[in-house]
Amino acid sequence: MTQTASLETALQLIVAAGKTATAGPLAGLVAAIRPRRADDHDHPVNTLRSLAFLLNQRQDYRRSLREYLLELIGTRRQLHLYTDTGILSNEGLWSAFVRRLGEKLLPAEYRDDYLKDVLGKIFSRHDDYLWVQAVPDTVWLEVWRAMRFDEGSHGGDARNTRLELIEAAQVLSFRISAIGLEPELVRNHPAIEQFESPFLTQNVALRDYLECYKARLIDASALHEDDSHVRILLGQCEVIITKLRKTAAQEGVSISLTYLMVRLQQHIARLWLVLDLLAPEQGSRVPILAVQFCKQLVEADNRKTSLRDLFSNNTDLLALQITEHAGRTGEHYIAGNRAEWKSMARSAMGAGLIVGFMAILKILTAKLKLAPLIEAFAFSMNYSLGFMLVHILHFTIATKQPAMTAARIAASIEQHGIKGEDRLDTLAGLIEAVARTQFIAILGNVALAIPTSFAIALAVKYGLGEVWVTPEKAHHLLHDIDPFHSLALPHAAIAGCCLFLAGLISGYYDNKAVYNRIPERLMQLGWPRRLFGEARWQRACRYIENNLGALAGNFFFGIMLGSMGTVGYLLGLPLDIRHITFSSAFLAYSAVALDFQLGWEVWTLSIVGIVLIGLTNLAVSFGLALFVAMRSRRIRFVDGWALTRRLLRRFVRAPQRFFIPPKDQAANGGT
Repeated sequence: MTQTASLETALQLIVAAGKTATAGPLAGLVAAIRPRRADDHDHPVNTLRSLAFLLNQRQDYRRSLREYLLELIGTRRQLHLYTDTGILSNEGLWSAFVRRLGEKLLPAEYRDDYLKDVLGKIFSRHDDYLWVQAVPDTVWLEVWRAMRFDEGSHGGDARNTRLELIEAAQVLSFRISAIGLEPELVRNHPAIEQFESPFLTQNVALRDYLECYKARLIDASALHEDDSHVRILLGQCEVIITKLRKTAAQEGVSISLTYLMVRLQQHIARLWLVLDLLAPEQGSRVPILAVQFCKQLVEADNRKTSLRDLFSNNTDLLALQITEHAGRTGEHYIAGNRAEWKSMARSAMGAGLIVGFMAILKILTAKLKLAPLIEAFAFSMNYSLGFMLVHILHFTIATKQPAMTAARIAASIEQHGIKGEDRLDTLAGLIEAVARTQFIAILGNVALAIPTSFAIALAVKYGLGEVWVTPEKAHHLLHDIDPFHSLALPHAAIAGCCLFLAGLISGYYDNKAVYNRIPERLMQLGWPRRLFGEARWQRACRYIENNLGALAGNFFFGIMLGSMGTVGYLLGLPLDIRHITFSSAFLAYSAVALDFQLGWEVWTLSIVGIVLIGLTNLAVSFGLALFVAMRSRRIRFVDGWALTRRLLRRFVRAPQRFFIPPKDQAANGGT
């Protein structure tokens, strides 16, 4: 069937329907306009222009479609379409998640007397909004004008729609007042209580405006009052929301606070739009406003059960704060000059020393043959307490750096916009500094983990005359780091995911410490002050404030590493972890256990395996952390190839700078 023929068939069904305004005929017309593929934007444009041509040529089509639409809209409850569609409810994030998940499995009840349900039936495909938005507004306006709403008398229908919009404005205004007085908002912006709140006064101003507006609907000679005062107050509400977001940068944020701010912004934006549709001076712009509003409503209805949209809209500020805290930590993991580079080397070597002892403790724990869950707990505590000790002693685990430095790089991309040669140079200099810092951190870890393990193994074997690592265990450890005959690299990728999650956990708890004012609340406890003394307890609280995130990240990182193998065993899946520093320590213990009788092939495979495990740890954790950091800032990196070429030129010109900073290197890590 040709394009015009399918349109005429749909229009004839509308003519036959008369004023029996069920959704079916209009759904058929939309189906004739809808492209087979959502990305085919030419088809709906051409079809809509054909529709406009038919309406201009055929008065019966024009009159029937116009009366049908007015009857369809006028006989249904419009309020919920204007106040609910595309706006979060007051149920909270997790309740909204459960409801949307339930509606995915079992659709909500369809009610024909509600216009919002009729809209969902007409635009029934989940991707309809793609082609609806892709059609230019001017094309939709051609169809609007072709229907010639100025023909005939439709005052009653127009008045009914205005009354629905008036009621919608009242509902939106009351909700704005209620959300604006939520304790969590007041807590983060106390000025709302100190001064007259615009969230309350906008409701009073709107009520006065709408009373005058309704009076003019009855008597055209009644006093006219514009909505300028309401708009000024709504602008003040938006200023407060902006201040709340800025405050969150210092005071922290929670999912519930973000949810409230998103709801508040949605209600204010919708009230702006309703006021525009009601304003008499906007008469000439009503068609274009209606088209834009319809596009929003179609998208909102199509995406009403989307779980991804729910979380992306309501966790963006929390994700930003988590990555911001991680980014501030990441600044300490970037050596900008020779002195910082040497300091990082010493810090990494200290961590390597501790890892040597942690590795033998894991081997000894495995020899106990504990029950799976008890063994997982023992492994987890070994890792967790060891990593926390590394942090307390100001040492550095190399593989923890990428999750932190990625947020710092993303912040640099956002700050400089990645446009222009100078800005590319700045970012290239930062990546160069990160690379050499990462190199010396890994080198420091491995350089002391291996000799420490050698020393422990030799002391046990020849000093105590005991065997802690049997030849069978040694062969097993060597097999585990073989990159070609074992799952070493997939397990290293799992460790990289754990490193990434540890970075997020660290940022989350840093944000939590600030937002929940944990140090200040700890200071109010009486018994620790009496037990430790006021000054000591105050120092302890300050330490918790500055280190809670790092300690929590290390603790949970240890649990993930220690329990991954047990989780795999319980699920029957080949899950485990491989970490470069521990792998190098296990190589040392294996070599001593086998009296260094390793062939060159084994040495080569083991060394290559350790290098590849390290690269996989770094690549996975850095890639995931950079992705989340950029998504949380809603930025796109568009000059990747240009930056890659710049880095290659730098490497060819001075490769040593990717490993050792020059003596005169500036402290900011620039060029």
